[in-house]
Amino acid sequence: MINVALPKGRLGEKVYNMFAKSGYECPSILENNRKLIFENERTGVRFFWVKPSDVSIYVERGAADIGVCGKDILLEYEPDVYEMLDLNIGKCRMAVAGKKSFHDDNVSTLRVATKFANIARKYYASKCRDIDVIKLNGSIELAPILDLSDVIVDIVETGTTLKENDLEVVETIVPISARLIVNKASFKFKTKEIENIAKELKAQVESND
Repeated sequence: MINVALPKGRLGEKVYNMFAKSGYECPSILENNRKLIFENERTGVRFFWVKPSDVSIYVERGAADIGVCGKDILLEYEPDVYEMLDLNIGKCRMAVAGKKSFHDDNVSTLRVATKFANIARKYYASKCRDIDVIKLNGSIELAPILDLSDVIVDIVETGTTLKENDLEVVETIVPISARLIVNKASFKFKTKEIENIAKELKAQVESND
């Protein structure tokens, strides 16, 4: 069996559909139940749903052979896994945003509110910019509005939430999309099976381009 960690939510449903189209369907996953693990002995694949930010942990630790997670998770947590394929879905960007009136004087320490402290630190280190990271877990947009921070570093999809709160993107750090990741030991022992799955998924990505 190949164990596959799928991210819960809309992205996970899109990913499962890609697996199903590639011949790795598992009908029981579509049933309305509270099961967490679904397997299809014929295709040799076992799926399970996990929180998106946990996918890389399951794969890195070997509980899953392969999984799908956003590039943001890989950049933030730097798990020891192989990044095998860009699935070209779940596309958005990691960006710096602030009040429309904000101007960086490049002198005083920049206060940055974010869930992605590692990404923020690396980005500003590359610009030799001194920052104070304020780690938040929710409603990041509130920070500059209430003057807790000068800017935020966060994922931006449409930008609607920013606009509605009089904020705007100052600069884009990196584009984000869903990636197929693989446990290093699993790849050594299940090379053929994993490569077959990656090949089928890659064909779909290319046909959608």
